[in-house]
Amino acid sequence: MLLAGLCGALASGALIAAEPQLTVAWRDKPPYHYLDNGVPTGFLLTRARAIFDSAGLNARFVSEPQKRIWANFKHGATNYCSISWYRLPEREAVAQFSQPFHEDLPHTILIAPRAAARVKAHTSLNSLLADPALTLGVVEGVSYGPVLDAKIKTSSNTVMSRTVETTQMMRMLTVGRASYIFVDREDWEYFQQKEKPGQSILHYDMPDMPPGLKRHIVCSRDVPQATMNKLNQAIAATGGIFNPGHSQPAK
Repeated sequence: MLLAGLCGALASGALIAAEPQLTVAWRDKPPYHYLDNGVPTGFLLTRARAIFDSAGLNARFVSEPQKRIWANFKHGATNYCSISWYRLPEREAVAQFSQPFHEDLPHTILIAPRAAARVKAHTSLNSLLADPALTLGVVEGVSYGPVLDAKIKTSSNTVMSRTVETTQMMRMLTVGRASYIFVDREDWEYFQQKEKPGQSILHYDMPDMPPGLKRHIVCSRDVPQATMNKLNQAIAATGGIFNPGHSQPAK
């Protein structure tokens, strides 16, 4: 009887040991997750590490470009997860989503000074996006949320789409490559602190900006439901949705 119990314990331990390591990819997006002097940091990267630790999952965190992350999901990557993504139908087609662990503030608008008067003449998003004299800078491969994505797709603006990170797009705005961009408030606050753009970028809030969206952990289809359940339980155990109530415009 003792021998049987010992064998059962050893078998159970072997199964735990054999559980595959998860690769957890994150994209460069300060202050959410980024490299600071070569050291990975950021408030959502720290939170994500805490979630995987709380879930008891063996995870290896790696930095990868956003387009590669979603190409990996589309091409059948295994034991693969990524953090901090909006839930969209095209993404649900290739990956499974955790419960949300963060809620954004609504996007805000940054304007190149030369375009300030023309942008601020518009009092609604529909009017702004219907102006053919304006150039909208868009980071290729990311979502601004389903409402803004749809409006951008049908916009009469000249859309300047570039495969760059958000920080680089803001730098491009400082030299007038676009008239304006949509940006997360946290990105803008970080950029102000680090690069002190002064009057080279102007900040503008639109009253009808869509609500802020929730961010999730996503995993490849082969990741077991039991693992997703552990992640959801760990999200709840480490605070649930951070920043709840950010669906209303900042005052």
